[in-house]
Amino acid sequence: MSRFTFKLPDIGEGIAAAEIVAWHVAVGDSVTEDQPLADMMTDKATVEMECPVAGTIVELGGKVGEHVAIGAMLAVIEVAGEDALAATETTPVATSAPPVATSTLPVAPVETPPPPPPVAGIKVLASPAVRARAKALGVDLALVQADGGHIRHADLDAFLRYGAAQGYRAPGPASTRPDESIPIIGLRRRIAENMAAAKRHIPHFAYVEEVEVTALEAMRAQLNAARGDRPKLTLLPFLIAAMCRAIPDFPMVNARYDDEANIVTRHGAVHMGVAAQTPAGLMVPVLRDAHALNIWQIAAEVARLAEAARNGAARREELSGSTITLTSLGTLGGIACTPVINRPEVAILGVGRIIERPVFADDSDRIRRAKLLNLSISCDHRVVDGHDAASFVAAMKRLIEAPARLLAP
Repeated sequence: MSRFTFKLPDIGEGIAAAEIVAWHVAVGDSVTEDQPLADMMTDKATVEMECPVAGTIVELGGKVGEHVAIGAMLAVIEVAGEDALAATETTPVATSAPPVATSTLPVAPVETPPPPPPVAGIKVLASPAVRARAKALGVDLALVQADGGHIRHADLDAFLRYGAAQGYRAPGPASTRPDESIPIIGLRRRIAENMAAAKRHIPHFAYVEEVEVTALEAMRAQLNAARGDRPKLTLLPFLIAAMCRAIPDFPMVNARYDDEANIVTRHGAVHMGVAAQTPAGLMVPVLRDAHALNIWQIAAEVARLAEAARNGAARREELSGSTITLTSLGTLGGIACTPVINRPEVAILGVGRIIERPVFADDSDRIRRAKLLNLSISCDHRVVDGHDAASFVAAMKRLIEAPARLLAP
């Protein structure tokens, strides 16, 4: 018998330490090679650490919420026989995957073949978010069928659709529940720190403008009716295109401010952050070089990034480097909002929901039906003046209300 010390490997350039967000083992547990050991938080990605050897856990390197330095002990594993010799030659490997998101949209029932019965000895592979969701729903992951062996949210959704047809019901909420003390760790803690820093350092101001989208919505419906195999157009690609068209005249909003060095970098390219709410917290996938894409390309890339976020496949570089951010809650968008700036950016645009209201037609007394929404921009007043913010939104308004211009090359 001997003991193998598993040290936290180098899991990313510039990473000095990682936070423990979940343990999959405990002291005394028997483990197999490549079995999930722990989930470590770096930046906005969760890195799953796997056991390099088989044996018994005799010591763990910290509690959930604590940080472990690169090269420090993460776990001590007691190994025996040939495994002990192999352990001295093993290089730990980290499998990187960002937090996954699950769709909250209702899913229409479809015909789904029943899952195969569980097979003894087969290890169930699933991310921490999928495991937590399955536990909350009372679902045994061994019953869930998955392509490639790694269970994702889509596989769990398919199982639930089949289960509903067979009479399965997820446990409903209790009429009363005890108080809970929930540690703020991992991505949720990073969000809390970033939001607090943004409000502490940035003097926000907000500006709201009403925009008519009647013509835009009519054009969008026509384009979708003839889209063929191209992605369905939502409102977001048009708003992103309008932002990209307006930014060259207002470069101060497409900037990042290093307030320690007192340097503002006005970016020539538009790397559009698109805020997305997930069960793990807020994520901002980045649409690279959005200014160089047409409406259909923007729609396809937004859909790809959203799918990657839901499936836990978004890469680290797809979650950083934005120069300005767009946030929208769709039909839940409300009348207006005052979004918090994604520091070190200097501006973020929020989108309200579309509502129908009677308006006066041109300069006459005739009333017509119109579709309207509000655009709310929050800006860093150290870098962006109120006049600039209002003029930028006004330029967007002119483009949106004459939407054919957004399709021009």
